[in-house]
Amino acid sequence: MCALVLGVYAYTAHEGAVTQPSEDASASYYNLLVQGFRAGQVNLKKDAPPELAKLADPYTPTPLRPLGVMDLSYYKGKLYLYFGVTPAVVLFWPFVAATGRYLFYRQAVTIFCAVGFLASVGILWGAWRRYFAEVSVTVVAAGVLALGLATLIPVLMARCEVWEVPISCGYMLTMLALAAIWKALHEPESRKRSGWLAGASLAYGLAVGARPSLLLGSVMLWVPVMQSWRERRSIWLLVFAVIVPITLIGLGLMLYNVRRFDDPFEFGIHYQMTLRSQIHEQLFHVRDFWLHLRAYFLETARWSHRFPFVHRAGDGFGVLTCIPLAWLALAAPLAWRGRASPAASALRWFAIAVAVLFGMCALTLGLYCFVADRYEAEFVPALVLLAVIGMLSLEHALGRQPLWRRVVRWGYGLLLAFSVAFGVFASVEGCAEADNDLGMQLQGSGQVPEAIRHYEQALRLNPDFADAHINLGNALIQSGRIQEAIGHYEQALRIRPDFFKAHNDFGVALDRLGRLPEAISHWEQALRIKPDDADAHYNLGTAWARTGKIEEAIEHFEHALRIKPDYTEAHCNLGIALAQTGRTEEAIAHFEQALWIEPDNAEAHCNLGTALEKLGRTQEAIKHYQQALRLRPDLTAASNALARLQAGQ
Repeated sequence: MCALVLGVYAYTAHEGAVTQPSEDASASYYNLLVQGFRAGQVNLKKDAPPELAKLADPYTPTPLRPLGVMDLSYYKGKLYLYFGVTPAVVLFWPFVAATGRYLFYRQAVTIFCAVGFLASVGILWGAWRRYFAEVSVTVVAAGVLALGLATLIPVLMARCEVWEVPISCGYMLTMLALAAIWKALHEPESRKRSGWLAGASLAYGLAVGARPSLLLGSVMLWVPVMQSWRERRSIWLLVFAVIVPITLIGLGLMLYNVRRFDDPFEFGIHYQMTLRSQIHEQLFHVRDFWLHLRAYFLETARWSHRFPFVHRAGDGFGVLTCIPLAWLALAAPLAWRGRASPAASALRWFAIAVAVLFGMCALTLGLYCFVADRYEAEFVPALVLLAVIGMLSLEHALGRQPLWRRVVRWGYGLLLAFSVAFGVFASVEGCAEADNDLGMQLQGSGQVPEAIRHYEQALRLNPDFADAHINLGNALIQSGRIQEAIGHYEQALRIRPDFFKAHNDFGVALDRLGRLPEAISHWEQALRIKPDDADAHYNLGTAWARTGKIEEAIEHFEHALRIKPDYTEAHCNLGIALAQTGRTEEAIAHFEQALWIEPDNAEAHCNLGTALEKLGRTQEAIKHYQQALRLRPDLTAASNALARLQAGQ
């Protein structure tokens, strides 16, 4: 069963495509951090683009912000990684030092998840042999399956990106810490007990270094101390074992933060360059606590009759609805019912430690400002471990009632089957998303045939993936296969009739086929669905301009610019439309704005030259025509205008 789970992990692991080049592991963020460490610095071995220093606010996304810095932290001219440092210290750096090669993210996440899974199986094995020896090995094998596939770990592995690396590392170290706590609780000799507890403190301290959000879960380290105190044994050596390792790691992290951001409590999240500025973001608050808990525990998945059957309905998967096996955690107290006090004590205290870990991590994520299903890997494995203990407890409690035991087995067997199936099918959807993301990256870099191949793979995994249909349609248009693209746009709209992007892109395809009235209809439908979509307003504006409805075109271009003030094409087309209505001065202002955003836009230079020529500013017009031709020597309008002006001189 372990081999089966590890095989699923290896097969499921897909490389991400957002922050890591797919063919060069050395350029990934964690490996750049390792290169920085080896060079004696705490920032990445990657120079910050000089354009960042010229921006008044580099943290708010604009077209002027250079690519290749997504989700890095920028501080005092240097680039840092706000993601936890532990993966670099425990795996990426040792690996490159030993082999001279760099790990890909999918390899690192697979290693972390495999070790974490095997650690949880070790706990299950210990519990079975010590407390539940009468339970069938088949039931234990079912528990192994649950620990591997009903924990959302396969979903995490479906896209192995920079975000998943520290989460999977935290999962591994958390399971290792729990395994050490298990050993500490069952070790009669005080010195050995302290040694195991120190190991748990070390592992969990490193887990916090990977994911600071795990900090509150460190309360579980005090469970063996409480056990010894309740049993009136000496606790001072245990207290020392709990405090020292995790405190030393905490001080090291604080020093690391001071070296990077001049603040011991700043991990760089406020300085990250992401989809929105987080300089003044309040990371934890109670405002959306119940909303987040509902997303994590009660959100239902969207089911369909077509493979892979499971589809994400929100930002998270509701654990209690999607992994109903988790309800068996309520049966865990049956494990120590009817047992002698010494035999029940350690098992009860371990269950308390796991429950504390689960509760604290769930509480932290409920307070966090953002919801994502990948975060659930911080608390779901602990809950499933409790549920597996609950399975064994039911077997133990009903050992002498074969009829009821058979009924209960059918019950938790169905819960297990549903939970495992959900985890596997949800991971298939995640794999489809990973292929779609990789296709987008390849398409953006001009590798359209390879992008088409990945979009098609995404659709083989998830035929109802509307985004992949749209992206494949766009890639097919780039390849000149417009009729094939039309079929994918139509399929996307059959799946999601209110998909505004499908209407917008379908309109573009129809426009290329000369079916402008149909294209206008789709753009208008897109705006009914999403009135503030800049691209749809721009497309509709160009359509009205071509049909002679200049005032309507101006209205849509202006609306697009209110939504997206740095929309270069909208500035250019609005300038052309204004010039057609005689508002030349306003047109010039928009051409100049387009050139401020994109100085090397040849068409904007040519259009500005035309507008200046209308006002009699010939010398300025000549300069812009010349600049347009330097950028695009084949720009006929600029060359003709320049020749006409020079002949007139």
